[in-house]
Amino acid sequence: MIFGFGKKKSGQREGGGGGGEAGEEIEEVEDVDFVLFQGALNGKEANLNANARLAQAGLIPAKEIITDAISRRCEQLRIEPKGERAVVQLMVDGVAHAGGRLSKPQGHAITQMMKLLAGLDVQQRQRSQSGGLRAELGGTKFVLQVHTAPLQTGGERLIVKIRNLALAPKTPEEVGFSKELKGRIRDLTSEKKGIFLVCGGPGSGASTTTFGVLRSLDPYLYTVFTVGDTQGWELPNLGTGELNEGESVDALFERLIRSEADIIYVDPPRTPESVHQLLKFQQRTAFIAEFPAPDAINGIVNFAKLAGDNGVAAEALIATMSQRLIRTLCKDCRLAYRPNPKILAKIGLPPETKTLYRAPSAPQSDSEAKAEEGGFNSCETCGGTGYLGRTAMFELVEMTEAMRQAVAAGKGPADLKAISRKENTFTFQQEGLKLVVEGKTSLEELQRVFQPKKA
Repeated sequence: MIFGFGKKKSGQREGGGGGGEAGEEIEEVEDVDFVLFQGALNGKEANLNANARLAQAGLIPAKEIITDAISRRCEQLRIEPKGERAVVQLMVDGVAHAGGRLSKPQGHAITQMMKLLAGLDVQQRQRSQSGGLRAELGGTKFVLQVHTAPLQTGGERLIVKIRNLALAPKTPEEVGFSKELKGRIRDLTSEKKGIFLVCGGPGSGASTTTFGVLRSLDPYLYTVFTVGDTQGWELPNLGTGELNEGESVDALFERLIRSEADIIYVDPPRTPESVHQLLKFQQRTAFIAEFPAPDAINGIVNFAKLAGDNGVAAEALIATMSQRLIRTLCKDCRLAYRPNPKILAKIGLPPETKTLYRAPSAPQSDSEAKAEEGGFNSCETCGGTGYLGRTAMFELVEMTEAMRQAVAAGKGPADLKAISRKENTFTFQQEGLKLVVEGKTSLEELQRVFQPKKA
């Protein structure tokens, strides 16, 4: 039984997954509507006949575990072998939850099955692979991004990122962009040259932010091409640039520029070679890309290192952007309270702010707050967490003249951040406090997101 699916027969003790191991329970599966897998994003068909043994061992468990993850609003599922078991972890609204344990053979079968369904090489277990597939459950469509990585202890780690297309943002506003932020992005890219980076690591929301940036562009004023992996995002009115057989990336850029490309979206530049390719063409077209960096300031510093020339990097960059995902309060159980005026002054909120909100389970830090009696939170809407879903806060660092001079001089993140705070209007602090005042999140959640990470 995985995560509560199936029904135990009476008189049997708790056990592991349905791997048939000695001492484990035998299950009687209830009539459950499982997820439907609908094909790999790369177009490779999963040949179940040629992989009959794998399908027999892994298809139903894979359906079961993905179905359960979706039912729990999970945005990321992780399976990793640990000794004789496989440990399952679920990420719900950015918070990790234990998802139980599987037998090691069952964890392996699910991992291999998801690789097959995502169009990956099931025989390749010595290097990382990434792919994706479409799925449907109860009439709702999903995109599952599948990532595997070999472990030094043996076996592979499986990570499945789950995106509900019914909840997926379709406009920059749904991503969380304000009218002012959207307009600023258009202004920054209007010269049709330079490099715009959206910074973040895995699970940071950088892909969604990049989608918002691309959708902020006016396709009727600019000719925009996508060359990189769009990860299943729907980007209407944007052209697709594909490499012809035997064509180099440089030749592809030349061809798109001849087709009057104003802006080109590309895969993340992770090496000096890929950065230099962008630098070579950035005077003739603008580039938008994700970039692996913890935040916008470090994105500038890291990009300059890959470029090998601080001055060249400073002149080429238009702006860098980053985001932090923050949980939103459940409207069915959030509690209102009157904040202490001293706290308002300390964090920079207007003194006329009369009401803020918190989750019922959150401890009160303000002894003078007048909150409703929360008690045990049994809200069915959010599952008792007090939060339902996440939204994003954004930071936009523009390459002003002062920023360019500082980058060219090799200044570090602390100096660049000080300049940015003086010159830029879109900061995490401003965005976060705005969400608190609007009642979308709590001060406790803001503190959780920005508290220093434990070493």
